[in-house]
Amino acid sequence: MPALPTALVTGASRGIGRAVALRLAANHRVLALARDAKKLGRLCDDVRAAGGECNALVVDLTDPASIDDALRDVDADVLVNNAGVITKKPFVRFTPAEWHEMMDVNVNALFHVTRHLLPGMIERRRGHVVNIASIAGRSAFPGGTGYVATKHAVLGFSESLMLEVREHGVKVSVVMPGSVATDMIVGDSKDQSWMLKPEDVAEVVARILDTPLSALTYQVEVRASNPKK
Repeated sequence: MPALPTALVTGASRGIGRAVALRLAANHRVLALARDAKKLGRLCDDVRAAGGECNALVVDLTDPASIDDALRDVDADVLVNNAGVITKKPFVRFTPAEWHEMMDVNVNALFHVTRHLLPGMIERRRGHVVNIASIAGRSAFPGGTGYVATKHAVLGFSESLMLEVREHGVKVSVVMPGSVATDMIVGDSKDQSWMLKPEDVAEVVARILDTPLSALTYQVEVRASNPKK
């Protein structure tokens, strides 16, 4: 039996990342990356209980040296850049630490993680990078100066990278969810019943990866089918 392809998922300990890791484990060997060792352990236990293979990589994505140490000898067929944080507040109330954390996790980590895995994909002439952005990547909202800026950056990064590497057999896709019921948005809404579920986004990622080799699904916007009025 041929070995399963390897999928590395960042921010895999919770929310969308956890759902993506569980969904892809059906036909991938999962490398789950996040900074919470306990939550990663529970994820890998769930994957193994379902018959899959999962290995945890405990990494602080705000620390380039930590990323370098963890990924120096890692190869993957699929990379899902999912990790993200949000601080929503008026710009004049932002602290430098809050601003830089969003930039480091939401933007800079794409560079540091992708640069480790992309050369192997190019050499093998196959691979798929899926970046989780947001509808906020093409819109704006009050209090979103930091978060919205990062998601606009993800879209620019993704499209430019896609144009660079598609001739080498490597695909780049970007998924733009609307509101998703995760702990990232607990403070915004007590009623999450109308929102997308993390599993909805995970299913979209899985279907993008199943696209025929001759076709590229570059950008997908995902919205709740019955949004709050």
